[in-house]
Amino acid sequence: MISDVREKGSLIEVYDANSKRISYMSVGNKELVGVASNFFVVVNGSLIEVYDEKCKRISYMSQGNKIVRGAAGNTFTVKNGSLIETYDEKCKRISYKSA
Repeated sequence: MISDVREKGSLIEVYDANSKRISYMSVGNKELVGVASNFFVVVNGSLIEVYDEKCKRISYMSQGNKIVRGAAGNTFTVKNGSLIETYDEKCKRISYKSA
């Protein structure tokens, strides 16, 4: 379970509830945009990517006009034009509503 994810220098580091580093990966062009309990979300160029606590990519989708607003529980939300969309860790849209 993920307690915290943070950018530190050229790394993205994942921590557990005991503040122990579980894993890390290179930042590269990635921008950390959301942290949920079992995954975190980054924007990497034109992609929105979802990673697990071991920094293994679970899924990805095209960013297009989507702006990631955050992550919580088992979902993350994006603003896509006039819609707020909710996605799961597989980048499957669960719901949407007017912004």
